Amino acid sequence: MTTDVAGWAQVTERRADVIIESMPQVRHSVCALDCPDCCSLLIDINDGPGIDDRKGSRLRGNPEHPVTRGFLCGKVARYLDRQYSPDRLLYPKKRVGAKGEGKFERISWNEALDTITARLRTVSDEYGPEAILPYSYAGTMGYLNGAGLDRRFFHRLGASRLDRTICSSAGGAGLMATLGLRYGTEPEQFRHSKLIIAWGANVLATNVHLWPFIVEARRNGARFYTIDPVRNRTGKLADKHFAIYPGSDLALALGLMHVIIGEKLHDAGYVADYTNGFDALAKRAREYPPERVETLTGIPREDVVTLAREYATTRPAAIRLNYGIQRSDRGGAATRAIAALPALVGSWREVGGGLQLSTSQAFQLNKAGLEMPELQQRSPLGREARIVNMSELGKALTQLDAPPVKAIVVYNSNPASIAPNQNLVLAGMRREDLFIVVLEQFQNDTADHADILLPATTFLEHTDLYFAYGHYYLQLARPALPAPGETKSNVEVFRLLAERMGFDEDCFRDSEDDMIRTLLDSAHPFLQGITLERLEREHSVRLNVAPDGQPFLPFAQGGFGTKSGKCEFGAEMLDYQPPIESRLGASELRARFPLELISSKSHDSMNSTFGNDSSARSQTSTLFLHDDDARPRGIGNGDLVRVFNDRGSCTLVAGVNGPSTGLVRQGVVLAPSVGWNKLSSGSRGVNALTSDRLTDMGGGPTFYSCLVDVEKCGD
Repeated sequence: MTTDVAGWAQVTERRADVIIESMPQVRHSVCALDCPDCCSLLIDINDGPGIDDRKGSRLRGNPEHPVTRGFLCGKVARYLDRQYSPDRLLYPKKRVGAKGEGKFERISWNEALDTITARLRTVSDEYGPEAILPYSYAGTMGYLNGAGLDRRFFHRLGASRLDRTICSSAGGAGLMATLGLRYGTEPEQFRHSKLIIAWGANVLATNVHLWPFIVEARRNGARFYTIDPVRNRTGKLADKHFAIYPGSDLALALGLMHVIIGEKLHDAGYVADYTNGFDALAKRAREYPPERVETLTGIPREDVVTLAREYATTRPAAIRLNYGIQRSDRGGAATRAIAALPALVGSWREVGGGLQLSTSQAFQLNKAGLEMPELQQRSPLGREARIVNMSELGKALTQLDAPPVKAIVVYNSNPASIAPNQNLVLAGMRREDLFIVVLEQFQNDTADHADILLPATTFLEHTDLYFAYGHYYLQLARPALPAPGETKSNVEVFRLLAERMGFDEDCFRDSEDDMIRTLLDSAHPFLQGITLERLEREHSVRLNVAPDGQPFLPFAQGGFGTKSGKCEFGAEMLDYQPPIESRLGASELRARFPLELISSKSHDSMNSTFGNDSSARSQTSTLFLHDDDARPRGIGNGDLVRVFNDRGSCTLVAGVNGPSTGLVRQGVVLAPSVGWNKLSSGSRGVNALTSDRLTDMGGGPTFYSCLVDVEKCGD
């Protein structure tokens, strides 16, 4: 079956044109980037002689949104530079050079779609549909372009299923094990806190819209502490920073419990009514006295005691937990333990108390209706299609058999840069027998390996519905700008591919509005009264988590989502073992690679999305290290250095701690991530160093349990 793409596109463009024509010159949109803030945007439009000549002139935060509050982070404030970059991909292309070389020639959409469908059919016929692997993550947080027709397409095809673990799976599993629900304290409530602990959370870089609420709380007398191996911008503004050893968060949490329980500072009433496993937890905590915790975490024993007492006796106290703590061997258990602290001291009862890691599960939309898992074709062996962990992509592309991966379709992700064990990933992507399709906005590292490269729209150019994982507002965005060239949304692309493949189910002809209505068709009380029409009028609607104007206190009277309905302390899962790759881990590794590498997010990037931006590149090309580690190696500030271990190496510029900076402690080095390999010295990024070893639960990557050494490059 062959579709007249030009004719079909005209219909789609007319539909988008009607939407754009009907909008005022200041239009609403929603930031689709992978960030808890999920900002409400306003964009000013300059008219041109035709619909395609209209351009955005200014992008800003919506002052009426209760969390966005009229401002944007620096990278999104500059997003129109990306929108109109001369480097945007505008037309389909096919590879004409070697894989990874980045040489392409322009082709038509018909040729691109014909090539893709022919190869997918050939692979499926010869090896079975499981030889086809989708690879995507959160390049957009929109429901439709993130997990809509693509899921339907790959289910119907019978392709391998992707376990999307690359970011938050260990923390999510830990949170679910303890609380049974991914709910958390509303950001607006942090203004009422008297003690705020940012634990593995660089708020100014990765959650900046929480910061004004923290500032307001501090003006009202609150104390603000940070716990992080890196004294980043947020840590430098804290009242106190605790420079914890990488991957030792579980030990600190148990140490705090030792003091709280031992001094009877816990909320005995809340514990008795709403928790399970207190006696076992008390026994476990007794094994972690402050002097042992000091050895395991690097935090002085007196600080452990003081922090525990402050947290247990200050009302209200809130923890902003972020995903940094779960990117190590015991990251899931660390999340479990920290998530238990508010129940231990009863802070879930209070406005401005509790904890936030994620609010995502409150968005109880009809995702099954959107993704339609019932379309899933069984494998030729009669079982459900296999599941491939995206954090083990290198192994999947080089070692997986029965069947081997013979085709991969990449969208909303850049695995050549962001996946761990980068050299193994690249070896797999350069296989000549592997057919690679990439949907992208720019020609990044993964795009360089594509056989067929398809140009994708930005979030300003298509319709989508957005959830958040840092607040409770559901948002709708329509196209604010015309799509340039021949770019298409993910929804459009997978609709076309389904038609080319002969999938004749009606669901593949659903419009964007059809799919949004399906998502909103939920019986959950949080969604009652929220319709497409209401979202059209209001743009952003608070979920019905509490009556209008009332704070959401999800666990004030229990109501946990576990089988027991109580907070599960789970002490049997909380015994701490140092990560294999750490200062207290495998001694043989430590002898060869004595430095612990943290590759946390940079301030001016979003994973690798802005990897071609000069500001982001300047950050992701730097290795920060302590004076006492630099001096014996003859390394000075600004020197070119090689960072290496058994998996690979990369070349960075040294940023050595000055007398007053104190960014990292001795034995820890920091390489902000993630840059594009091809724009990096040596054509390798920091993930050439990271391991594809998995976390204790959730199957996540252990990015922050990574031992390396550093040497000065020759003159």
